[in-house]
Amino acid sequence: MTAAEPFATPDGPDVLRVSGLHVGTGRDTLVEDVSFSVGPGERVGLIGESGSGKSLTALAIMGLLADELHASGDVRLRGVDHELLTAGEAERSALRGDTMSMVFQEPMTALNPLMRVERQIAEVLLIHGTRRERAAAAAAARDLLAAVDLPDPERIARRYPHQLSGGQRQRVMLAIALANGPELLICDEPTTALDVTVQAQMLRLIVDGVADRDAALLFISHDLAVVATVCDRVLVMYGGRIVEAGEVRQLLTRPQHPYTQGLLAASDLEAVDALGHLPTIEGSVPPGGRFPDGCVFRNRCPRGDERCTTWPGWTGTERSGYACWYPIGSAHG
Repeated sequence: MTAAEPFATPDGPDVLRVSGLHVGTGRDTLVEDVSFSVGPGERVGLIGESGSGKSLTALAIMGLLADELHASGDVRLRGVDHELLTAGEAERSALRGDTMSMVFQEPMTALNPLMRVERQIAEVLLIHGTRRERAAAAAAARDLLAAVDLPDPERIARRYPHQLSGGQRQRVMLAIALANGPELLICDEPTTALDVTVQAQMLRLIVDGVADRDAALLFISHDLAVVATVCDRVLVMYGGRIVEAGEVRQLLTRPQHPYTQGLLAASDLEAVDALGHLPTIEGSVPPGGRFPDGCVFRNRCPRGDERCTTWPGWTGTERSGYACWYPIGSAHG
């Protein structure tokens, strides 16, 4: 077996390339040695339980970490000739909402409650110079509302966020994120609070939005069914590390890492027992991000032994592989 990092895309320059990303507080490491890339037009899912480090990874890429957190490593965007983690706030602010955009899980915390919807979208266009005149920006804002399938864009444009439903607010957030034609769109659990019908509509809008712009998509979720619908490739994260990566169909049908296998089993509605209980992964995510040394999953893994006190490294190709001493199908266990 050969060791490699899940790092390169096959088709031309990567839109996003992350190498050796660490996020921590100074005392605790919350994201450790995370490396991956997303190519033009590629849709990559980042999955794992709450507390696995998915959102921290996205916030580090966007330069939006809380003041008490620090990041190190190498994060690069296509067209920017240097890495972003050490860039100044003015440069990162210029990139956010333009070259890279993000849709957050809860739009009420991301939208300004004191500004009408039209103005919030128009401001993004004006700040980045996509429109020079306020009237033109306002007209473009209404066009964007129509593009994300909001009924009666003229009426929605005049409303404040609290006057909209959760699904409508999330579509406004998507309109803002897509306004300047970003090369990279990051979506962090964008449909968690939506009902099934609205969720399906939102997912279609995200897929269509990135496809129309040939943009790269990093889609963060804990929902395997949603990721299977949206993404081409999947990264599985646990304990602040990428533990498996692969094409969607391959990973969902032939997982290599015991953690991935556990996630799939816990999501299989046909696997309920006589009492109606789904399979579960024994134990829980350690509080405070204090994962064990070596393999971060070893304290919950049915295959773990003394060897797992050492990190196994990455086995496989750059786009498809795992970090495990005893992958599914091996003789151990």
